Amino acid sequence: MGAAGVEETLKDFWASRPRRPQGGRKVAGVAAGIAERYRLDPVIVRVALVALALCDGAGVLVYLAGWLLLAQVGDEVSPLEALVGRGRSSTPTPVTVLLGLAVLPTSGLLFNGGFALVSGLALALGSVYLLHSSRGAENRPVPTAPVRRDLGAARAAGSDQEVGVDERGTAEPVRPPAWDPLGAAPFAWDLPEPGAGRATAVAERPEAAVPRGRRRSRVGPLTFGAMMVVLAGSIVAAEHDPWFTPPHVLGLLVGVLGLGMLVGAVTGGGGKGLMWLAVPLSAVGVLASAAGFQDFRDFDGPAGSITAAPVSAGELEPSYEFGAGEVTLDLVGLPEGETARTTVRLGAGTIRVKVPRNADVVATCHTNVGVVTCLDQERQGRQQTVTVDENGPDGPGGLRVELDLRTSLGEVAVTRG
Repeated sequence: MGAAGVEETLKDFWASRPRRPQGGRKVAGVAAGIAERYRLDPVIVRVALVALALCDGAGVLVYLAGWLLLAQVGDEVSPLEALVGRGRSSTPTPVTVLLGLAVLPTSGLLFNGGFALVSGLALALGSVYLLHSSRGAENRPVPTAPVRRDLGAARAAGSDQEVGVDERGTAEPVRPPAWDPLGAAPFAWDLPEPGAGRATAVAERPEAAVPRGRRRSRVGPLTFGAMMVVLAGSIVAAEHDPWFTPPHVLGLLVGVLGLGMLVGAVTGGGGKGLMWLAVPLSAVGVLASAAGFQDFRDFDGPAGSITAAPVSAGELEPSYEFGAGEVTLDLVGLPEGETARTTVRLGAGTIRVKVPRNADVVATCHTNVGVVTCLDQERQGRQQTVTVDENGPDGPGGLRVELDLRTSLGEVAVTRG
């Protein structure tokens, strides 16, 4: 599917997004609304949100956003839209403001959060997209339009015609039947037009019962919910057990999907759509294993870039750690006779360090996948490590620079200035 198809799907999701029901809800009805919109078991949605909440609070952010952006059944617009004057919402304005204040600091964690939060939100957005792509045509909500009430006088001025109200809420006079234009017979003033009874009888005739389609299988949603629980649990467990590496976790997810497809095939209950998740996850798992990604914490930490040019060893930070971005250190201004040490850890991105021309350099440069250029040595590929211990052109002595530079995906470069 191209970019145009993705854009159309997202636009359709927004136009027909779920509505929070007034009954069957636990808090604000976000999970119940999603379940009702896409014909899922509400328990599955609630379990998925709890699982995402374990990913550094991603599920909490998703729930708060749903509370603000999803209208309640019977309301014209969502609480956030009502706050800016686009319609009516039953959510009190103070509650909407408090929800917004709760979302702002939570969303701010995206810029300083780690791999778990970002991956949890990405998983939530991808799940919504896949869910709407497959079930978006089902149970589409009917928007609530504002009711117009423009009633006229009970009796028109200077006229004996009665005034009624049509379906749109506008006043219209009740006229006598066409076969008695003068309205001379009072007993006939409320009689219907000739043939109206027949039309009413035809309109009230019950339609033929529409045969119901085959009941949709629950194997797919249940398997998907189980996969999210396994993912959230694995991310939490990775902080305590080194076995939960990215390749191992991806293998667990593919195993859950495979079990779901097997159950669907044996019971005849579907589950074929899980193949669209199993195949790409398997490919990503193979690539992650080949690349040597062995720790989720490789991508932990904030995303950003930093450029530093210290003029003394004390101004150089002992370590720099980012989940993704670029680290540029210009050490040319360091004075002679000092020893400068630093460590740089980067999940994905580029590390560039420039050292003085005459400095004595002891450096270890490593990348899981990428390019390493450490003074006059260059390597590229996977699991590349270069260690150098090189004096300057003036021989030993003077400034000494000790570097430990590592990135999981990207480039490491050490050059002389």
